[in-house]
Amino acid sequence: MHSFDKDADHVAVDKVLSYARERLLMDPIPLDGAQTEDYLQSAAGQTITPEGLGSTRAMELFEHTLAPACLSTDHPRYLSFIPCAPTREAAAFDVVVGASSIYGGSWMEGAGAVYAENQALRWISDLAGLPESAGGVFVPGGTVGNLSALVVARHTARAKARQAGTGARPYRIAATDNAHSSVVSMAAVMDAEVCGVHVDDQLRLTGDELRKTLEENGPETFFAVVATSGTTNFGVVDDLASVAEVCREYGLWLHVDGAYGGAGLAAPSVRYLFDGIEHADSFIVDPHKWLFAPFDCCALIYREPELARLAHTQEAGYLDVITKSAEWNPTDYSIGLTRRARGLPLWYSLAVHGTDAYVEAIESTLEVTRFAADEIGRRDYLEAVREPDLSVVVFRRLGWGPEDYQAWTDRLLGEEFAFVVPTTFRGETLTRFAIVNPHTTKEDVNAILDTMA
Repeated sequence: MHSFDKDADHVAVDKVLSYARERLLMDPIPLDGAQTEDYLQSAAGQTITPEGLGSTRAMELFEHTLAPACLSTDHPRYLSFIPCAPTREAAAFDVVVGASSIYGGSWMEGAGAVYAENQALRWISDLAGLPESAGGVFVPGGTVGNLSALVVARHTARAKARQAGTGARPYRIAATDNAHSSVVSMAAVMDAEVCGVHVDDQLRLTGDELRKTLEENGPETFFAVVATSGTTNFGVVDDLASVAEVCREYGLWLHVDGAYGGAGLAAPSVRYLFDGIEHADSFIVDPHKWLFAPFDCCALIYREPELARLAHTQEAGYLDVITKSAEWNPTDYSIGLTRRARGLPLWYSLAVHGTDAYVEAIESTLEVTRFAADEIGRRDYLEAVREPDLSVVVFRRLGWGPEDYQAWTDRLLGEEFAFVVPTTFRGETLTRFAIVNPHTTKEDVNAILDTMA
């Protein structure tokens, strides 16, 4: 069997760390852009070979061919989807996590890492007003977070039904069509049904509409309600207080998807929008969206973590030494067993900067968003569709159709000037800014809007 060359290892590590340092400190950051498969086949060719390319050639390929064919989500004019703009400290510490060979699934194997991650989770729990008993785990993203929480919700509801002897087998989730696409996907995975709830004129889920839906479809058929604190397309925060009241009335699990918008809990200027979140049974927020951590990182938090442990703990003889212990084992609180300590980059950045710096950074993005909304209102060729709740602003360019928006997007990206893609709402093509990067400036906003004149 061919063995790895230890001398070559040293060279490879030096090259990787040198590139990582250069990229982490790069200023300005290139936007770059995708290339065709034909181009990459011609420029890179076959990269996996029996003999290997060696570290020099492999790094050259990545640095000069593969990396430039990927968009930089931390570019200040990357305003599409929900960007990822980690602090340099968080991104750098992600290298440490990979290099440290830490298993983050159990206290026995990763006590120090789990301890640090739990402190970051505690900060988020406190922002949401959840009790001291609340806790959870960092999972790869909002999809896994939503799925894990809903599995616990169904497990808990069915256990209650068995204890009550009703014979009920709840199979429905209540959510609006503004809920994240992962809710429908996860329902399909669970063989559950999403029952739609009408939104109000502000595009919010409300208690009144939720009650109507429950009564029309039979409350006993539901096991969870999914509310959103910051929808992806518009950044809408549902009326969490009235929704929580109805959930308590019917004994239903309230899950709050704050994957994008949950970071707004830290901002005093918008904190009131989240009133009622303290009643959630489970809650997610993705630090890789608006809390300046690298991919992939979702904080999943439960009001009563024991309910999650009952639903998710995996049993096997070789795991007895872990599952029968009293320590906090992160894998007991979500689907999956193997996990990296993905919450450590957030922890490190929080430990370095302090939470006040995070509050200031989030408020700065909100200020730029309000400036963008004002500028859109000031220009006679633009029109806002809705005033922003958080840091997403959706607007139309008067007189444009779908082809115009796409041509504009293609031109900006082709010039590596900005990345802003169209969206659709109720059959109309629009565009939007998602501003989560504290390095996005008012000047960036004006420069992009000027190109639409």
